[in-house]
Amino acid sequence: MTPRYRVLFLCIGNACRSQMAEGFARTYGKDVMEVESAGLSPAFMVPPATKAVMSEKGIDMSGARPKGLRELGPFKPDVIVNLSGEPFSAPGTEVVDWRVRDPYMGSVELYRAIRDEIEQRVMGLVLGLRKRAQAEAQPPRRAH
Repeated sequence: MTPRYRVLFLCIGNACRSQMAEGFARTYGKDVMEVESAGLSPAFMVPPATKAVMSEKGIDMSGARPKGLRELGPFKPDVIVNLSGEPFSAPGTEVVDWRVRDPYMGSVELYRAIRDEIEQRVMGLVLGLRKRAQAEAQPPRRAH
C-alpha cells in the first residue's frame, strides 16, 4: 500500500510534541501516511530531552529541527493534528485536536510521560487511517 494520507502534526514551537508525533508516525505509519511537523512559532532548537526520550524508543531525531508552516513548501495535508492547544482551522482540511501538555523545560519524567501519550495517540491514528484506506480501496457493492 502506498502512502495515502498527508498528515501534519502542529504545535507551538515544533520542538517537543509535534516532533515526537512525527517521529512515531514515520516509524509506525509509513505504509499509510506521509508526515511533516511544524510550529506556529518555531523554537530555536529541538531540546536534547526530546531527542533523548525518543532515542529510548529507538527513534533517531538527531537531525530534527523546528520548522514553521511556511517551510513545508508544497506539502498539503489531508489531516492536521493540532497539539498546540490553540484554535486552528484550515478550510477543506480535517483538523483533529489533541490536548497534550507541553513538556518544554520540564523534567525528563514529564518528557517520557508526554512521549508515551503521544505514541499511543499516533498508534490510534495510524490504525484509523489504515481502516479508512481499506474502506476506500473496497470496490462499491452493486445492488442485486
